[in-house]
Amino acid sequence: MDPRVRRTRQLLHDALRKLLEQKRFDDITIQDITETATLNRATFYAHYPDKFALLGELIRLTFLQRLEQRNIIFDGTCSSAFQAIILAVCDYLLEVQKSQSSDRLQFEPFVEATVIDQIRLTLLEGFRRHPQERRISQEIIAATASWAIYGAVKQWIDTRDRVPAEEFVFVVVELVQPILNAGAELDRAHSASSEPVRAPSDVI
Repeated sequence: MDPRVRRTRQLLHDALRKLLEQKRFDDITIQDITETATLNRATFYAHYPDKFALLGELIRLTFLQRLEQRNIIFDGTCSSAFQAIILAVCDYLLEVQKSQSSDRLQFEPFVEATVIDQIRLTLLEGFRRHPQERRISQEIIAATASWAIYGAVKQWIDTRDRVPAEEFVFVVVELVQPILNAGAELDRAHSASSEPVRAPSDVI
């Protein structure tokens, strides 16, 4: 990306982030954003069609930072990388819960759609690194798994006295791993799922 474009978008991201600390998203206008970013409206519209697109990109980039912090390189088979993806979702949704507790409902649709889509893209990228024949398309598997991961983590977030994320991740792996193996050749699917997933308390 052109450095000038990157700089302008960063100004807009920072402006929106600052404004979200002061008021509800519904009450933020394009004028508020451009004034805070010290840019004009024409510049804003050269990059985003509306404030919802800006919010979506801000959510996506913040979530991608959580993935990068865990150094995730998923190749479709690596168990530790898959666990790291789940933990990154836990990290991000916990952050959202803490930072937007008063206006949580207005953000949930944006967070849900954006994070699920980014999980899907991350899984697809991993499948393409390690291709194998399947009776079910990789796109359907990735989409189904991404919804399952997000749904499981959201339930964990909403659970009082929840277990630590490092313990909960084994539950999600056990739930979602069969989806990732779906449609693979029988011998490969059996090989990938033959080793039982163990929670820390089961490890000797």
